[in-house]
Amino acid sequence: MRSLTQLTYLLRETGLGLRRGGWMNWAAISTVAVLLFLFGISLQSSWQLEGLLNRFGSQLEVSVYLETGVQAQDLQPLVARLPQVAGVTAVTKEVAWASLVQDLGLADIQGATQQLEGNPLVDQLQVKATASAAVPQLAAKLKQLSGVDEVQYVDEAVQRVGELNRGLSWVSFVIVSFLTLTAIAVITTTMRLIVLARRREIEVMQLVGATTRWIYLPFLLQGVTFGLAGAAIAWTLLLLLQQFLRQLLSQQPQFVQLLTNGLQLSSLQIVLLACILVTFGSSVGILGSLFAVRKIAVK
Repeated sequence: MRSLTQLTYLLRETGLGLRRGGWMNWAAISTVAVLLFLFGISLQSSWQLEGLLNRFGSQLEVSVYLETGVQAQDLQPLVARLPQVAGVTAVTKEVAWASLVQDLGLADIQGATQQLEGNPLVDQLQVKATASAAVPQLAAKLKQLSGVDEVQYVDEAVQRVGELNRGLSWVSFVIVSFLTLTAIAVITTTMRLIVLARRREIEVMQLVGATTRWIYLPFLLQGVTFGLAGAAIAWTLLLLLQQFLRQLLSQQPQFVQLLTNGLQLSSLQIVLLACILVTFGSSVGILGSLFAVRKIAVK
């Protein structure tokens, strides 16, 4: 009964403080929601880019594009004898063109070929290396072969995606840091106004022997409420955004869908993202409340 009475008191005082806050409550909640929404987008993008990097990193294939007029079958035996090569697949320009047209969603291959005045592609070799560490050396040897126009492998894509991930991380860190300070300032101002509005009640409670913990604990719970409400709004917006992007990508060509399938978050990551938003939002709310209560307590 004693625990129930204490819990009832805390909930009643927390609700009373929220009613005293008025529209300032919405200012605090909306600021936290914007902060957590941008933070969630940043964290989700970081996870997706890391997944893309891991996906690319597991590939050991080197694409060798030949010069115009050079047949892939002529170079295939020579490439297969290289020590770092585990396998070679020859892809003629006709097969590559048919695959590209299909990926673009075009049904008339002859019509597309006539519009471009012929097949614009060249023969290519898909060379699989024995190990990922051997890919750069193998690519250098392939570039020196006669008839080879260009050599591409995933290390270039991995490097660019990694640079993009690092750039986004720094930008996100600056934005999230600024919004975190803004959210704490708004919550501190809101809680300070609530504490001032209930100053006489607090003085009476101090006179009758109430401890500092029981006086200021409801204000801390109000800060937690701001954080939880902001996290709920941010989580809802993130789910709606994911659903919108999923529907948008479902209308794209097949090769785009194959690339984006590796960017989907797992169930564990989705649950972890929700927990991080709740923890971050609650921490911001508690910090803002502590600053407000500390300033009033010092006075």
